[in-house]
Amino acid sequence: MTTKVTIVDFGAGNLLSVARAFRHCGATVELAETAEQVTRADRLVLPGVGAFADSMTGVQSRGLIEPLKAYAATGRPFLGVCVGMQMLFDGSEEFGHHPGLGLVPGMVRRIPATGTDGRPVKVPHIGWNQLITDHWGQGLLAGLSDPASVYFVHSFAGQPDDRADILAECAYGGHRVLAAVRRGNLIGCQFHPEKSGETGLTMIRNFLVL
Repeated sequence: MTTKVTIVDFGAGNLLSVARAFRHCGATVELAETAEQVTRADRLVLPGVGAFADSMTGVQSRGLIEPLKAYAATGRPFLGVCVGMQMLFDGSEEFGHHPGLGLVPGMVRRIPATGTDGRPVKVPHIGWNQLITDHWGQGLLAGLSDPASVYFVHSFAGQPDDRADILAECAYGGHRVLAAVRRGNLIGCQFHPEKSGETGLTMIRNFLVL
C-alpha cells in the first residue's frame, strides 16, 4: 500500500524538490495549505529555506501555527527539513529574536564564524559533511553506517536545551553543529535529504515506515 505524506505548503522554496524526493521513494504526496489538511495528515513534512522569520510568517499567514502544534501532539510522524527543522525550536536569533513553534526546547543560533583554532570559518556552511552520531542504524538512520555524508546550506543551527534531543551532528571549524534532532515523534534535518543522494533517499524511505 502506498504511504501518504502531507507536505506543508507555505511558499517554501524547497517545497517541490522535497515533494519530488518523496514521490521518487514511492509516497503519495499532498500539499497542504489549510488547517484541515494538516489535521488529517498521516505523516507531515515541514519544508523551508531562507530566513526563519519569513518562513514563520508564511506559516502564520495561513493560520497553521496552532494546527501544526496540535498535529505534533498526536504522536504521528512529523519531519522538518532545513528551516522547517529550525521552526520546531522555541525561536531563532536570525535578524533579531523570532519565536518558533516551541516543539523542541532550545534556540536557533548563528554558526560560529571562527573555528576552534581561531581561524575564520566560511559562513554559510555549504556542501557535503559527514554525520556524527551514536544512533547509526536506528529510526531515520536505519540502513546507514559511519561514514555517511549529507548536503548542507545554512548559516544558523539549532541548539537543543537537552542533548538527548540530538540525533546527529557534524563538525565544522572544529565545532559540533546540529545536523538532526529527534524528540518523540518529531524529527528535524538541518541538511537537505532531498539533495543528499542515496543517503538522503534512505532517510526519506525510513520516515515513510516510522
